[in-house]
Order: sequence, then C-alpha cells, then structure tokens
Amino acid sequence: MGVAGSGKTTVAALLAGRLGAEFAEGDEFHPPENVAKMSDGMPLEDSDRWPWLGHIRDWLAEQAAAGRSAVVPCSALKRSYRDLLREAGPVRFAHLTGSRELLTERIQGRAGHFMKPAMLDSQLATLEPLGDDEDGFTVDVFPRPPEIVDEIIAHLDR
Repeated sequence: MGVAGSGKTTVAALLAGRLGAEFAEGDEFHPPENVAKMSDGMPLEDSDRWPWLGHIRDWLAEQAAAGRSAVVPCSALKRSYRDLLREAGPVRFAHLTGSRELLTERIQGRAGHFMKPAMLDSQLATLEPLGDDEDGFTVDVFPRPPEIVDEIIAHLDR
C-alpha cells in the first residue's frame, strides 16, 4: 500500500516472484471512468474507489479460495479501504513510504501513466497510516527495490 510514486507495482511484482505468489496489478482493476478522471488530473473520491477496491477484494478472495498466495499493489489509503480488502481473508499490508520529493520525482519520471504529479497532494491528504491493530508494517522506499523486497520478506517471516 502507499501513495503514487512509492514503487508499489515494481516492489509487488518482485515480491510475488520471490514468494512464488500470484500477482495482479491493482491499477488494472480500475473502471475506465476512474482512469479517465485521473488522466484529467482529478482525484478519486470514495464513491470512485469502492467498486475498484471491491474488484481487488474479489480477486484476492478467488486466490485464497484456490489456496494461492497473492500480491496486489494497491494504494489502500484509508483504513476503511483496507477493511474491505480484509474481507477476502487474511491480508498483510506493506506500507511503502518516502519523502514528498522522492515520490514527486518518481511520478514525473513515469511515461504514459494516468497518475499526475499534482494528485500526490490529494493522496497524501487522504492517507491514513496503518493502525497498531492492523496486520502490516511500514517500509521506506529510498533503497533499491530488491532491498525493499528483502525487508518486506523479513517482516513476513516474523
């Protein structure tokens, strides 16, 4: 989980490969209306996010029902969003965090992505960090992705 530019997709794909888990790109679950809205520089509202999160939850539930581990990068900015995802079964969250400067630099460096740098402020304002009672942990994204994955795996092994 994390805001735009935190490296969710890169880290999640590497993590899934290391764990031998199923992988799905969370952005692929967005309906076309959400993609169009974000492409126009408009932040999503809760009413936009619920259907998207429901699709991710359903995919996670399918994987769990089939006995497969799964990794899906998803912003999961609010606790209520994470609560919905947990309906799929046991879910652990790795909250990827970084400085505003690093996140902005990464967003600006992405070609062809619908997320615009100006929308980072909206995501940061919406973000509710993991609560002490939530199954998850925070990881700094300044290191290289393989090092981030090493840290995540160390947390998962605890």
